[in-house]
Amino acid sequence: MILTAAAISDARQAGDIVIEPFEAARLSPNAYDWRLGEQLRAFPGPLDAAAPAASSEYVIPPGGTTLRPGMLYLGVTHERTGSDRYAQLINGDRTTGALGIWVHVSAPLGHVGHAIRWTLEIRVARPVRVYPLMTLGKIVFLQTYGPHDSYQHAAAKYAATDGIGTSLLHEELTSAAQRRFGPW
Repeated sequence: MILTAAAISDARQAGDIVIEPFEAARLSPNAYDWRLGEQLRAFPGPLDAAAPAASSEYVIPPGGTTLRPGMLYLGVTHERTGSDRYAQLINGDRTTGALGIWVHVSAPLGHVGHAIRWTLEIRVARPVRVYPLMTLGKIVFLQTYGPHDSYQHAAAKYAATDGIGTSLLHEELTSAAQRRFGPW
């Protein structure tokens, strides 16, 4: 079940949902409109799942920055969201999609207990200028069923993310290779 704007507002007032900073005007019928934070990380070269990727992080100037096709960008939400009661789904929206901006396609689920500023995967179809604090998508809150553990207490590898978190898959691949073949 997806929470409506009124239910999101009530849950926030009760302390069951965190949205920081919160602006009531950003509530839509069954979502909250989130904004792009001020930092981007660009990955200009090839990526290897078994190795950390070279990248550069920078602050988006007030006049914006132009994103280019063929590049992977990681950004971060301006808002920190979380809940020990509800799961979250983050998506882009129609407005940015119509500009050819794809955001957060591969990992939209925020588990119960996930309380973070979201790392965003951003790709563009054509060169497009983006600005800090522009609305980039919507987040919905979902009622869960059954017993659950908080993501923050599950020793999850992305639980402590507060900025732009890069892929940690290389840690799993290195550990798996060491278990299989022994230390290098």
